Amino acid sequence: MRFDTVPMPPTVDARPRDTRGYPVPAITPWQEDQPQFALTDYGRSADCARGRLCSVCNTLMPRGPVWRVVGATESAAIAEALAAGRPYRNLAPTLEGPGHRACMLYASMVCPYLARPNARRGTSAAQPDELTEHVVRGAIRGSTGAVVGFADYEYAITDTQVLFRFIDVVEFLPHDSADAHLDELRAELARSAGD
Repeated sequence: MRFDTVPMPPTVDARPRDTRGYPVPAITPWQEDQPQFALTDYGRSADCARGRLCSVCNTLMPRGPVWRVVGATESAAIAEALAAGRPYRNLAPTLEGPGHRACMLYASMVCPYLARPNARRGTSAAQPDELTEHVVRGAIRGSTGAVVGFADYEYAITDTQVLFRFIDVVEFLPHDSADAHLDELRAELARSAGD
């Protein structure tokens, strides 16, 4: 699915764009007037964590659930826990911050890496460590990803990273190809427009 055919949340539509027209997420660093989509800006991520701002659109997330897009490994772990009737909590922190439901549904469909199981990373992590060692140019996303809603999040800001943990799954929307979320996104945008 082409990114310009996916309905865009108004707050994402207000974001700066790259030369192709892609909106640039709030946590994406810029280098020489070019967004570095595969990387996360420390300062912007910290601002989003502290201010409860969406990591995609940079606007306030109200109290209550937050969402994020997860890859194959975490999606499988969540599915297994839910199928067994167990709670799921990501005990290992992640660098990926939360966002609004509409923003994460949108991101899951327009980000080439998140959208398809055969997608490959275009860039490696700048300074790999235990949290980013999997961020290697050419790495494949793998099977089922998901857009996941959580009751809330916790964060820690270290000298070099912003770390997130998410509490209590409240919604689990798995996908092989993220265009499966198109109807969910349309409904969420319609609901948001009515608020």
